[in-house]
Amino acid sequence: MKASAFSYTRASSVTDALDLLALHGDQAKVLSGGQSLMPALNLRLSAPALLVDIGAISELRGISESNGVLKIGALTRHVDILRSPDIAKHAPLLTEAIAYVAHPAIRNKGTIGGSLAHADPASELPACTIGLDAIIVVRGRNGERRIQAADFFTGIYETVLSPEELLVAVEMPVAKSNSAHFFHEYARRKGDYAIVGLAASGILEGDVFADLRLGFFAVGDRPLLAAASKHLTGKPVTASMLADAQAALDAELDPQEDQQASAGMRRYLARQLMARCVATLLGRPELDARPRA
Repeated sequence: MKASAFSYTRASSVTDALDLLALHGDQAKVLSGGQSLMPALNLRLSAPALLVDIGAISELRGISESNGVLKIGALTRHVDILRSPDIAKHAPLLTEAIAYVAHPAIRNKGTIGGSLAHADPASELPACTIGLDAIIVVRGRNGERRIQAADFFTGIYETVLSPEELLVAVEMPVAKSNSAHFFHEYARRKGDYAIVGLAASGILEGDVFADLRLGFFAVGDRPLLAAASKHLTGKPVTASMLADAQAALDAELDPQEDQQASAGMRRYLARQLMARCVATLLGRPELDARPRA
């Protein structure tokens, strides 16, 4: 198939882009890296009247750190995140996760803002932002909104962004000296969509989690910040505590069933990922009950 007819314009600035979006409303679509949008256009899953290309807006690119906050511009490419020493130092979870995003050709063009705005529930980066307690910065003609990542995603390919707003940046606290992270996903092949994945960050005080954020993906219609983590914080984790946390996680999940996996399989893999994450972060392999060869 080929895309239906549309008009195209290239925005010269954020203000120019916002003016165009305000004028055309939900008849316009923003084009950044295009790695998700172009297939959707060609399959006619999306049929906008106008494409607003923001690729030339340099102020939306770049990575910086100031006063304990790491800021990533919306047009920063996946490959730039993968190679960034600042990301590796201040948000190593992103460095690890980006390597799982599709393939090099996609990572060379795709952008963090495009991935977050697209809101694919099987995507790695939305889960990373909730695992890292990130803020999504969006701008409209009436000003700027700062939205907790956990509140940004509302459904399959749906966010709180209005048609007249532009995602301009992502901000997150820099990793503390006693922080730790975990990332893993199950997929049929490297680069395929995840069957189930987990992006997690924790704060350790000795052998106790002072805080633990578990961002699951491909387990529902949006990334899930698991409330079940509360069963694992504040005191040394026991096998009984972990079992309680896994049961609570199971109650939170609402996984889909498709050609890749049944809902039951996704529930099982999510529980296993939780155990693997806790065992890895605490350095306690006995908590990971996966079968051994």
